[in-house]
Amino acid sequence: MHRLAGWLGHGTADAAQTLEHMLAHCSVARPAHAHADPAMGVAANLPPALEGELAAVITGRPRFDSPELDSLPAASALIALWRRHGRDAPKHIHGTFALAVLDRREKSVFLALDRIGAEKLAFAPSAAGVVFASQADMVAAHPAVGSELDPQGLFNYLYFYQVPSPGGIFQGVEKLLPAQWAYWKHGETSRGFYWALRYRDEPRGDFTEQAARFHALLRESVARAKGDDEVAAFLSGGTDSSTVSGVLKELAGKAQTYSIGFDASGFDEMEYARIAARRFGLDMREYYLKPEDIVSAIPVIASHYDEPFANESAVPTYFCARLAAADGHKVMLAGDGGDEIFGGNARYAKQKVFEAYHLLPGLLRTGLIEPLANLPGLSALPPVRKAQSYIRQANTPLPERMESYNFVYRQPLAAMFMPDFLARVDSHQPGALLKEVYERADSDSYINRMLHLDIKFTLADADLRKVTGMTEAAGIDVRYPLLDDAMMDFSGEVPPDWKVKGQYLRWFFKTALKGFLPDEIINKSKHGFGLPFGLWAKDHAPLRERVEDRLSDLKRRGILQPAYIDLVRTEHMTGHATYFGKMIWVMTMLEEWLRAKRL
Repeated sequence: MHRLAGWLGHGTADAAQTLEHMLAHCSVARPAHAHADPAMGVAANLPPALEGELAAVITGRPRFDSPELDSLPAASALIALWRRHGRDAPKHIHGTFALAVLDRREKSVFLALDRIGAEKLAFAPSAAGVVFASQADMVAAHPAVGSELDPQGLFNYLYFYQVPSPGGIFQGVEKLLPAQWAYWKHGETSRGFYWALRYRDEPRGDFTEQAARFHALLRESVARAKGDDEVAAFLSGGTDSSTVSGVLKELAGKAQTYSIGFDASGFDEMEYARIAARRFGLDMREYYLKPEDIVSAIPVIASHYDEPFANESAVPTYFCARLAAADGHKVMLAGDGGDEIFGGNARYAKQKVFEAYHLLPGLLRTGLIEPLANLPGLSALPPVRKAQSYIRQANTPLPERMESYNFVYRQPLAAMFMPDFLARVDSHQPGALLKEVYERADSDSYINRMLHLDIKFTLADADLRKVTGMTEAAGIDVRYPLLDDAMMDFSGEVPPDWKVKGQYLRWFFKTALKGFLPDEIINKSKHGFGLPFGLWAKDHAPLRERVEDRLSDLKRRGILQPAYIDLVRTEHMTGHATYFGKMIWVMTMLEEWLRAKRL
């Protein structure tokens, strides 16, 4: 559980009290080390370094690229790197970290975040100074910033189900992206990236050699994540968690794993977890989630996160981590990341179908196929309607094409949002955020570009926040072996036709692990820790009543049209409970978070 906080500038009469006020919002054990003076304040769970006019803080599990630096306290090593390399210092740090280097003489602050965004770093720059912290609400607690909500942040939350970086939920507070740095000096802020995953687009023919290399990297990555600690592991029964658990057992001679089941049709995957446990000889613990568990987890989720967060699988993640904590574990390994670096999400294969349309000659598409499909009267025929839909989607560029089913754009925005609220937001910003990351990928392959998009939005903004946040709430640290720096670099060398071969997802990963993973797990369809919230929020009285109370309160916030909230609730109760349950959860958790933060 890693946190840092601080500021430079913003002279205050009582710096210690200001720092104390920020740390009071820390959602885990407060940083044990702090320093405050009239010019600045810093705090972190690792000791800060103060050398002349320089101060440095770093948190996480940083590793430095030389034994000399690794032997120093982490913040002292950071200052040494800063003196040698300046803004290139993060290039020489591996693992997970968030860092800040403050220079009182130059009146500057340098901030940086690890390559995958496992840690978090929010900041608020202004002409007078800069405030930073691992939590956005800690930044907002500084008197120079404040906790006024940002309508754009609320809109983005309802679009993405979390508030993605670089934006924030509080006015003036932004967040670093994975592998990004920000440099504030004399009131001006510049930004850049110190690392980018290098993708190989070209095919290759050395599968046997690369598979052997992959197996070696798996063992190195799990060993590095384990370190000298006694660790447990999440086990969903999917390829990633099963792989991590199996390698852990191989390395440590034993492995205790934790799995969540659901007594709801279409959601339970416990049998696959049991198959993995039998194959590897795992010491497996099981827990079947109940509707009342959701009721008890809701306030935990709402109070722990610094911004509203609605990844519903936070609930089973929390109970998994609680089981491990009850057994005395302090560290867990999670399998997150394999889908996003090796091509395991169904949308990668689905988009291949639409991209194939553009392999046809342009003259054939625009001169024959599209005019024929749009002849008057033909749209009444089901096959033609299907063809028209296909052409329409194929002609919508990525990544915009993948957003066509987003709840926010399933009806006119004016029917969903209150007029005053809608007038204060840029409804096109979510698309611009997606496009920026998609186009920044160092690849011409749409497969690699979608992976690059998911590393940021699915992993850094959603899944890593989910797992890290809920393990923290249970009192446990979590590590991600599949997102080890060396594994990430290796994944970039796997060509796109090895990631998605035809319609076969994760071809390289699964083929390389045949004989290690059980065939049943290799051949299963992707699932993960889903949650039957929509079903239970309809049928379980205490949960249903809590949802109705929170939605009633949300109607008075001036964000969403009350009629829209009623419409979604009615559709949820009378129509497709699972589909509409997702937006019910998103709206409920927004109100729960606002209440928890007293906003």
